Amino acid sequence: MVDPGYFPGCGRALSVAEDRGRKQQLASGRLQHALLALTLVLLVVGLGAGCASKPAVTASPYVDRVLVKKSARTMELHKQGAVYRTYRISLGDQPRGHKLQEGDERTPEGNYVLDWRNPNSSFYKSIHLSYPNALDRTVARSLGVSPGGMIMIHGLPNWLSSPRLAAEYRRTDWTDGCIAVGNEEMDEIWQLVRDGTPITILP
Repeated sequence: MVDPGYFPGCGRALSVAEDRGRKQQLASGRLQHALLALTLVLLVVGLGAGCASKPAVTASPYVDRVLVKKSARTMELHKQGAVYRTYRISLGDQPRGHKLQEGDERTPEGNYVLDWRNPNSSFYKSIHLSYPNALDRTVARSLGVSPGGMIMIHGLPNWLSSPRLAAEYRRTDWTDGCIAVGNEEMDEIWQLVRDGTPITILP
């Protein structure tokens, strides 16, 4: 007698109930695998988005402070508490002492701010110091004089074309109280120092 659940060459056939159960198990397994794969994809995408949302840390191109040492004839640009650049400077014809009045050819001493700039000055670019401050004006008033002004950091005179003469200017004090550097150095200072940078001038 032929077993109705047996098919030649195929082994034992599954009953209808067994077949339905096997299909449900297979479907359940496929669903679990699909959910696991989706979870992994979402996790990877989420991690990538989290990394992409973090801004890149870039160093500021500007310095924090300018320090002038008159007796050493140097100007330092400071960045994050360390000396970033150092330049040799020229001062006024009367370099010693704090500026008191207009025409004394002295360079001020104390704490000021580099507050604006002029790309078309009589010298090669110029950056203005906030001299006179309130104390400077008070002292000048008590002396009955004008405190003067327009103290700048600048390059060489625009009319100067001789390299030999330019080198002579770089070795001596020649300004009316301003702080002078070479033109190439002024280009660098122009890029590194932004308006609002504090400057300290020491004797």
